[in-house]
Amino acid sequence: MDIHNTNEDLVFESVQTIFDEIQSSGNPEKYCLCYQCRIDTICYTLNRIEPNYIVSNRGFTRIEQASLKRQQIEADITTLIYKGLRLVNHNMRPTAPHDGSGISAYKSLNPMFDIPTIAGRIFNGASFEPVSGIDVFLYCEGELIAMRNSNWQNPFNMVPSTPGAFSFWPAPITADVPDITKEFMFSIKVKSPDYEPLNHFFHVSATSKFHNPQSYALNRTFKLPDLYIFPPGEVEMND
Repeated sequence: MDIHNTNEDLVFESVQTIFDEIQSSGNPEKYCLCYQCRIDTICYTLNRIEPNYIVSNRGFTRIEQASLKRQQIEADITTLIYKGLRLVNHNMRPTAPHDGSGISAYKSLNPMFDIPTIAGRIFNGASFEPVSGIDVFLYCEGELIAMRNSNWQNPFNMVPSTPGAFSFWPAPITADVPDITKEFMFSIKVKSPDYEPLNHFFHVSATSKFHNPQSYALNRTFKLPDLYIFPPGEVEMND
């Protein structure tokens, strides 16, 4: 659908301009201006402003005519960007290299199988409470699979702020020719001294293409059924 949030354009353009100006001025505050910190600042800003959607060039024209409102929006965006820049630098992602080397666009002359995001939930089979404090591993064809970029980890550490939920976005897999559909065998594995081992196997179909999506989309998420793990000995006690 041709729906566009014009404030995304404003935020992207403003972040790039501000970061480039800081860099050209010698960066006296010694901010990290890497690609990762730029997109984190963009996300921070977008999460704090209302979207402005249009579906036609007429809608775009109306926005351009509302100059006073646009100036206020741009001022609010600038304020949020500077606040986001400081917060992002204070809490930089430990999984990112902060030099741009960890971000890959996966541009290739070869066709590739684009694997969708994979998401699910794990519960304690004895108490039915969401599980946290464990690592969840994603395997493909028996091998631990690499993720799309450094923002996605494998294993995924389940924390209390996202109780019971895990997600992965595997890197695309190179194919020999385009337009081939293939089923890949995946497995979710959990090993923890607090629970019995978990191994859940499933298949994901993918079609090889020359173009692969570079952004996450909810409608391309492969959702797993709820999984349950049990404390040691709990299964035998219930038999």
